Amino acid sequence: MRKIWIAVIAIVVLILIWGASTYNSFVKQQEAVRTAWSQVENVYQRRANLIPNIAAVVKQYTEYEQGTLIAVTEARAKATATNVNIDEATDLNSYETAQDELSQSIGRLLVSVEDYPDLKANEEYLALQAELTGCENRIAIERERFNETAKSYNQKVRRFPSNLIAKLFGFEQRAYFEADKGADKAPETF
Repeated sequence: MRKIWIAVIAIVVLILIWGASTYNSFVKQQEAVRTAWSQVENVYQRRANLIPNIAAVVKQYTEYEQGTLIAVTEARAKATATNVNIDEATDLNSYETAQDELSQSIGRLLVSVEDYPDLKANEEYLALQAELTGCENRIAIERERFNETAKSYNQKVRRFPSNLIAKLFGFEQRAYFEADKGADKAPETF
């Protein structure tokens, strides 16, 4: 009888050790997802901070098309005002929509500059344009990293037997950044 109790205790201890290890692994991966999200927000904020600078430079050199400038300013305000709880897929989608609107406004701004040859040659403008291009590249990289981190976490949430711990402690899957509808087609020129 004593051997049976020792075996039962050993099994219980092993299950508890496995459960604690799995739980801690979830916590670690959840924090990795949050960190990856923070990086995404960081690069979006960097872009938002550059916009007033590029708008000011453009305004100095042109009698600028007011509608485009207003659209960029409004899109920036909307993008920076959108708060996200990464635990909610709808929040992530609304944030992504606001950021996409900002990207489109910036695109219109840069295209409209084609009408101003003096501005296109200005070093300050060219530097800001390069910064915006770099920001867009950083955004793409950080979104990809976020998706990879979320993928790893989501796989663990869904795999057996770790899914038992996930359900027991409420660890849920994370949403991904997804391509916009129609992203598979080339954009139209303005």
